[in-house]
Amino acid sequence: MGHLLSMLSLLSVLLFTNCSDTGTPPVNKTYRFNGVMNVDEWRRTFVLQLPSGYYENDTARFPLVIGLHGTGGSASQFERSYNFSQKAESGQFIVAYPDGVPSDGLFGVRTWNAGKCCDYAMHHNVDDVKFISELISRVSADYKVDPKRVYVAGMSNGAMLAYRLACEIPQQIAAIATVSGTMQVQPPCQPSRPVPILHVHSAKDTKVPYLGGIGIGGYYFPPVDSVLQVWSSLDTCGGSRVLQDDGTYRLTEWYSCANGVIMRCYLTQDGGHAWPGGHKSASWADTPSTVINANDLIWDFFRQFTLP
Repeated sequence: MGHLLSMLSLLSVLLFTNCSDTGTPPVNKTYRFNGVMNVDEWRRTFVLQLPSGYYENDTARFPLVIGLHGTGGSASQFERSYNFSQKAESGQFIVAYPDGVPSDGLFGVRTWNAGKCCDYAMHHNVDDVKFISELISRVSADYKVDPKRVYVAGMSNGAMLAYRLACEIPQQIAAIATVSGTMQVQPPCQPSRPVPILHVHSAKDTKVPYLGGIGIGGYYFPPVDSVLQVWSSLDTCGGSRVLQDDGTYRLTEWYSCANGVIMRCYLTQDGGHAWPGGHKSASWADTPSTVINANDLIWDFFRQFTLP
């Protein structure tokens, strides 16, 4: 009987005591977080997704990609419509999906203040540059982020903010990717260093026309070619060349830029104002291009670059 009691006592210890050699409690392996932070007078929200390998190596540091939705979108919409968390998992990077400030109208449409666009965020002079800067700092402090590998990818109005971030806080961002957007900064862009840029657009986009002009919301959007010409000068590129033009899409690259920077532009002949390779974000939304996959192109581009 005494022997039996001893065995039961031992089993109890094994069941209710951590058996690691270090005596530390097991790690709570949570991979998804909903965050809130106050910036100026605004309550800002975001979603953070960690890759499966995050907890496997205590010394590992992971790239961070900030995904910026378009007008009327949201953090969850960006993730869902563009399958971006799947790409974060396969690429083993951390992804943060911030929300734009919602309007005070019936639908609470979320926008970003990209300078001369758009809507509520612009009219209320929301400091989205400050928000994203503080978001990068917070996530980098709280999680295992490699601060030299922080990137921004944006859709439409989010792409416009990505351009503004490249102009104003390039010291925090290694590269940007812009989809179906253009640059709307005011005053002129004066980055403190050259920035790698990947631009993706459809020739059939009428909401933010590639050739420029009046688009969605009655805003005037500068031609993308002009924007890229400005950036080729800012990045002091040596020239440009067409790498592919097969009738489905044209790929242009700017080369011999300062500090090893590269600029690329994919212009598709299918799709519309949408994320290539993604889903339609709504029944009334444009159909995405199928000749390229934005997620693959973006991550392949980003991982070439680190901050100096």
